[in-house]
Amino acid sequence: MRRSRFLTWWLIGGFAFLYAPIAVLVAMSFNAARLTTVWSGFSLRWYAALVQDGALMSAAALSVGVAVASASIATVLGGAAGVVLARFGRFRGRGVFAGLLAAPLVLPDLLIGLALLLLFVGLEQVTGWPAGRGALTIVIAHATVSLAFVAGVVEARLRGTGVALEEAAADLGARPWRVFLRITLPLMAPALAAGWLLAFTLSLDDVVIASFVSGPGATTLPMVVFSTLRLGPTPVLNALATVMLALAAGLLLAASRLSPVARTGADD
Repeated sequence: MRRSRFLTWWLIGGFAFLYAPIAVLVAMSFNAARLTTVWSGFSLRWYAALVQDGALMSAAALSVGVAVASASIATVLGGAAGVVLARFGRFRGRGVFAGLLAAPLVLPDLLIGLALLLLFVGLEQVTGWPAGRGALTIVIAHATVSLAFVAGVVEARLRGTGVALEEAAADLGARPWRVFLRITLPLMAPALAAGWLLAFTLSLDDVVIASFVSGPGATTLPMVVFSTLRLGPTPVLNALATVMLALAAGLLLAASRLSPVARTGADD
């Protein structure tokens, strides 16, 4: 009994350590005072200031657009790579392919950002493309990193489902493309959705790689926040963090509602 209580209190303390600062941040976003350490009453003034902050709004729009584009590209390429790893068996160069695909999972962001910067500079000198660095180079960089995560999720999903259904469809005369569209793709759909959400989150959160591959006209939201925090936290940033937290919670709720497991449980 004592051990059980001890573990319970340790669990409560661990969750409090993780989530109490977030709760304080959300509460202080409704603080009327400019100081982030003094409570002087409830107010929505900082949310109004957030909407009127042109730099933050433009950076947020750019970050969302980059995240959507890079996540979509990473889902297509990473999904294809996951299918290759899970369904194509052993082939020449499989080890090299899997190793190169998994490299972004273990390499530091600093090294990846520097390598991509040198790649874009070299391409521009040789071919003239890309003409400078901006949103396009950020999308390419984020998609390059995120597709490794998508491929891992898709490969794990397909390995877990097995090949019995696909083999049965092939035995009944279905062509390979129909087997993929009617059997394989629905089986991997939850993994594709999870991979897209993961890639979207990674892109929206990145500051190191984006700092290397972006130009003066393309500043993402994490870069703006990071530069602003050098002067100290502000109530506007608290409001921004609260909005992002609410959007993330809503996205997770929507994903759980759309999940086949969640729908099955609700129907039961």
